Amino acid sequence: MANAKFAMIRSVGTVGGMTLFSRISGLIRDIAFAQFLGSGAIADAFFVAFRIPNFFRRIFGEGALSVAFVPVYSEFETQYPERETKAFLDLMAGRLGVVLMVFTMIGVVGAPVFVQVMAPGFSSDPEKFEATVVMLRWTFPYLFFISLVALAAGILNTHNRFAAAAATPILLNVCLIVTVCFFVPANIDSSIVLGVGVLIAGIIQFAFQFPFLKRVSRIPSPKLLAKDKTQARGAEGVKQVMTLMVPAIFGVSIAQINLLINTVLASFLVTGSVSWLYYSDRLMEFPLGVFGVALATVILPSLSRHIAENQEDAYNETLNWALKLVFLVCLPAAVGLVLLAFPLIVTLFNYGAFSDMDAEMSARSLAAFSIGLVGFVAVKVLAPGFYARKNTKTPVMIGAVAMGVNAVVALSLIWNFDHVGLALATSIAGLVNAGLLFWQLKKVSRFSLSPGWPGFLLKVLISVGAMGLVLFWGVPDDIFWLNSDVFQRVISLAFWIVTGSMVYVVTLYLCRLPVHRFFEREKS
Repeated sequence: MANAKFAMIRSVGTVGGMTLFSRISGLIRDIAFAQFLGSGAIADAFFVAFRIPNFFRRIFGEGALSVAFVPVYSEFETQYPERETKAFLDLMAGRLGVVLMVFTMIGVVGAPVFVQVMAPGFSSDPEKFEATVVMLRWTFPYLFFISLVALAAGILNTHNRFAAAAATPILLNVCLIVTVCFFVPANIDSSIVLGVGVLIAGIIQFAFQFPFLKRVSRIPSPKLLAKDKTQARGAEGVKQVMTLMVPAIFGVSIAQINLLINTVLASFLVTGSVSWLYYSDRLMEFPLGVFGVALATVILPSLSRHIAENQEDAYNETLNWALKLVFLVCLPAAVGLVLLAFPLIVTLFNYGAFSDMDAEMSARSLAAFSIGLVGFVAVKVLAPGFYARKNTKTPVMIGAVAMGVNAVVALSLIWNFDHVGLALATSIAGLVNAGLLFWQLKKVSRFSLSPGWPGFLLKVLISVGAMGLVLFWGVPDDIFWLNSDVFQRVISLAFWIVTGSMVYVVTLYLCRLPVHRFFEREKS
């Protein structure tokens, strides 16, 4: 297990490193949006138009498709001849491509209906509604290309080639940065320009996969029908993937469904609410993407192999190791985001069309989102524990409960807390989702926490508390950040991030929790 853990650490570092570059480029993209679009009607329209295909991308792409495809593909790679594995990939690509093409056509034709359902509050503003529809008709085809990108990523990840897939989102960000900086100001109809930028990005991301698939000799030749016995086994594999996808579609999309519920409710609030939630969610997703997605991407193929080879102890140890990393990294990240919410928003976005009020409103929802960070990342670790066993039904049942919690809490809080109540509802639902997944995983498998967890958590909490006190008493007030220039903001923010991180790490060592040894081997 030690060698396997070293490999996973390297893989998490690879994916996390590439994702870090991706998130940095994403921040630059969002800074450009804030600078040129602010939180006005066009910004609200774009964020809704882009969120709709992204929601379905999570279903057809790295969401349900990945969790259903990777375990089955791992089984083909370990148990069946190469010609049968190739037949499986050919049929998978062909049939998935047809489904995506049909669904994309429905999305383009039915764009007004999608906008009416996803953002019903826009109906009272014809200009905003029409701009959203126009953008959606250009952004929806992005779904076709990016979902096939996710299929390629599943193939490469199974072969322990993580870097290419993790780097792909950088291409999207670069395309959108160029679009919003150079083409939006020069054109009258920003709706079409932004939509075309998203579509071009999808095509480029798709083309980027082929050289890497060629290196592992796994470029699919799309087919629809199985013509012989070799292809018949592949067809059975595709059927198995599709069967697993049906419940997984809901299970892996809970966070996105909750986000869409929030978008629907936010569309009834004052103009800017959708944008405030977007900017704060993007910052909260920075640690979630860099660490949570990287960890989930790496452990699913590992857990799938453990189950395929009947290695229950290795499965148990991998989950324990991943959960400890979640608490070690995400607890301080969550506290840091809460205490540095306003400095972060002001330093990154408070320029051009992005006003002081926009900064205050976005900071409030960022703090509310951050409360659920540990839950959001824990879900990404615990859910693969079920998917590796080809159990996609249990996460669905738990997800239904979490979605109900989100809806009830959101409706309860929106009246008094506006968009902040929506963010808080998402956090509460994420924590409920993680807690129920943990409880059920213990019931349906031999998974259990390794000895030493209480002491480990106590040491992490003490260290996070020390960091929190330093930031709470030391970080300057809001007036300082608003009155400072860009250089002062960046230097001050960097100082407090580094200071907080150093206090946390030093306190961990004082509590006799040596972080470097934790990454070397399991400490029980």
